[in-house]
Amino acid sequence: MSTTTGTFTRWRADWHRMMESRPGFDYFMIRSVVFLLVGIGAVMVMSSTMTWSVLEGATVWNQAARQFMMIVAGLVAFWIALRLRPDTVRRLTPWLLVIALALLVAVLIPGIGTGRLEVGSQSWIVLGPLRFQPSELAKVAIAVWGASYLADKRHTGPSMRSPFTIYTVVATVMAVLIAAQGDIGMAVNFGIIVMFTLFFAGVDIRLILAAFIAAGGLLVWLFLSGGFRSNRFHVYFDALFGRFEDTRGTAFQSYQGFLSLADGSVAGVGVGQSRAKWFYLPEAKNDFIFAIIGEELGLWGGALVIALFAALGYFGIRAAFRAQNQFQALMAGALTAGVVSQAFINIGYVVGLLPVTGIQLPMISAGGTSTIITLGSMGLLASVARHEPEVVSAMQSYGRPLFDRLFLLPEPAVRRAPVRREPRERFGEPVTGSVNRRPRPHPDRRR
Repeated sequence: MSTTTGTFTRWRADWHRMMESRPGFDYFMIRSVVFLLVGIGAVMVMSSTMTWSVLEGATVWNQAARQFMMIVAGLVAFWIALRLRPDTVRRLTPWLLVIALALLVAVLIPGIGTGRLEVGSQSWIVLGPLRFQPSELAKVAIAVWGASYLADKRHTGPSMRSPFTIYTVVATVMAVLIAAQGDIGMAVNFGIIVMFTLFFAGVDIRLILAAFIAAGGLLVWLFLSGGFRSNRFHVYFDALFGRFEDTRGTAFQSYQGFLSLADGSVAGVGVGQSRAKWFYLPEAKNDFIFAIIGEELGLWGGALVIALFAALGYFGIRAAFRAQNQFQALMAGALTAGVVSQAFINIGYVVGLLPVTGIQLPMISAGGTSTIITLGSMGLLASVARHEPEVVSAMQSYGRPLFDRLFLLPEPAVRRAPVRREPRERFGEPVTGSVNRRPRPHPDRRR
């Protein structure tokens, strides 16, 4: 036992020593994890949409090709976010918040917002062939603006003029607008981002606990109020104890998801060989794509996805601790918490640990604006890791890495605060002329 413990301790010390000796390791790992998740998502969306593309009367690649276009657009957003300096992002945060608020109001206007009849929530604005979801932008806006607004602020107690109070009021208004769309799952995820932002900014932990208690009370009210949301709680408790009473009705989707995971076993049935996607599992490409991953890639594939999101959380929080300033630290922490918490909520309800909320698996589920905005936010996270002081120093000394040179990323820089020069006391008159000394006339001009 002691030998095993000593080996683990040495391995952990070597791991930390390697990370400390390699500036840019967070930057490299965040990029790598994001690209791996996007790659897995592209393959699984292609596999899970073949049958539905044929049902639409198109080729088997129709929906997959559409998703590939969204991924390309998302990677462009990732690249743009990497090129933006954090100071530029901070100057743009008020405008981003205003745009997000305006879109959250606009989507509730009849004739502009849509989706109530199709999926039960009025969450989309149709722009030609594209469907835009304002709540996705709102999650990033509240994280980035909150980081800018709360940076270098200290929570001293409840006060109406406190930045923490103002931030909470703005976030509450946005959460109510999202809930008014009928998208409770997105409102919960939005609230989690707000809680993590306040926690990272140093708010009193008792206020966080009070908010969690209030959220728990809201969930109890939803459970007792009846309707399809109450049915989701009933299905959850049934699944938690291993029984399904209505496998052809309210429990149909959860039951089919369990069957998909069971069919996958340890090694999976193989990529493209899923049986659930043949019209058995609703939303196989969106909310329940993790069930397709478990069926086709097995336990190892599901564990790989979970490990990748855990790694994203670890290196994202690590980048927050090593950031240049508190704005970048708060932004990295909030964006990381938002994506990772959404991923584990999605995985949690697919495997039966949480009630079904209807939110997507980020960077893997099929989606339009969610794919683009999520990848853009991951670009901001990678930018914070790229601007760590050690990384800036290494790039200035040894040059940019190959990735940065290939994609024309400018050299990062540390913004130095202006040095305030204190006036020094003078002793005696200066040798040179003084402004108070009257100049002597030239000898030739004397009379």
